[in-house]
Amino acid sequence: MAGEGVKKEEPLNLKITNKSHVQPEEKIGKKEYQLVTFDLPYLAFYYNQKLLFYKGEDFEGMVQKLKIGLGVVLKEFHQLAGKLGKDEEGVFRVEYDDDMLGVEVVEAVADEIGVDDLTVAESTSNFKELIPYTGILNLEGMHRPLLAVQLTKLKDGFAMGLAFNHAVLDGTATWQFMTSWAEICSGSPSTSAPPFLDRTKARNTRVKLDLSLPEPNGPAASNGDAKPAPALRERIFKFPESAIDKIKSTVNENPPSDGSKPFSTFQALSSHIWRHVSHARNLKPEDYTVFTVFADCRKRVDPPMPETYFGNLIQAIFTVTAVGLLSAHPPQFGASLVQKAIEAHNAKAIDERNKEWESAPKIFEFKDAGVNCVAVGSSPRFKVYDIDFGWGKPENVRSGTNNKFDGMIYLYPGKSGGRSIDVELTLDPQAMGRLEQNKDFLLEP
Repeated sequence: MAGEGVKKEEPLNLKITNKSHVQPEEKIGKKEYQLVTFDLPYLAFYYNQKLLFYKGEDFEGMVQKLKIGLGVVLKEFHQLAGKLGKDEEGVFRVEYDDDMLGVEVVEAVADEIGVDDLTVAESTSNFKELIPYTGILNLEGMHRPLLAVQLTKLKDGFAMGLAFNHAVLDGTATWQFMTSWAEICSGSPSTSAPPFLDRTKARNTRVKLDLSLPEPNGPAASNGDAKPAPALRERIFKFPESAIDKIKSTVNENPPSDGSKPFSTFQALSSHIWRHVSHARNLKPEDYTVFTVFADCRKRVDPPMPETYFGNLIQAIFTVTAVGLLSAHPPQFGASLVQKAIEAHNAKAIDERNKEWESAPKIFEFKDAGVNCVAVGSSPRFKVYDIDFGWGKPENVRSGTNNKFDGMIYLYPGKSGGRSIDVELTLDPQAMGRLEQNKDFLLEP
């Protein structure tokens, strides 16, 4: 397991005390929403897991407040209380009806351990017990809830583990839902930004997929080549504002002569991580390495979609180079590759990618991410530390073990705010060990 051999961890001794379901507090009736080309590739990904830690004493009161607020916010976000289905032509959709179960809410107790004991840099096997639906494919949303929540009482607070069906929504929509839920719980009479629910405005091609769940213990259960036996390590590297500013100013020291824009924080940090991870992997100079970013396309599509678009509106953007080139050149080289790939991904490129996929639908697996890959799947723009349900901001925000592979990165804003960024990284243990010793990566004196 990730983190084993680093330090002995205390077992959680977690006990499940209650399991219930929450439906929208008012009747909505029967609703159907076709899944579109931006959603469908994720059917064979796993549920997207998030983990938030809060301090607080009144666990029962907080659980009650969360459930009541959930019932309110699900009126607008009722898709999360539905399930996946198919229409008569075999096109996947989200189906909602008032007699469906709704969102699964599990309550648990592990009150021998405190919040601070769990806000450590290294992910531990304890995290797995705090988040529902580990190892559950999104396709299973055909017969289980599209959102599952686990609220676990700790010594001085609680852990909120969430599993969102990734075929139904991306990170932007996930955090919009979380923000809306927190607003309602904090006493707001309504959400500040209702979700935009018509996915077909972004793409209206009807794609029939002949997908069914894998047989238990069948080939798909082992997820192809994606999860070889060696354990991976997951940990967070916290880059304070001063480090981020240094990375950004270094990469912008010698502006490119072709008149391109200065490198953004994201591009500068991407180059920094890509170079140092490739070095830590002990790759040969002639080895290729792929950098992948799952980019938000809401403002890239034509016509642009609102920020509040509810669904997946992301696409993977790839760029590749030889390790020797990446390490021999200054960091501008990697940043420029990332910048050019992102800027080239305009409405025309998105449309071409969609048409290509629609003509030969291909369900993603992680091994498709690319050779010696570094992949970024979240954004420091998501205001995860603003998710305050009325008892303060989270102490820590993490992602679960689902959808993690060697080289996967989740970026979050740092808890200290400003321009600080947390880099949650999954790597082969040997490479992670070398990276941790690399003062140039950590920017330590």
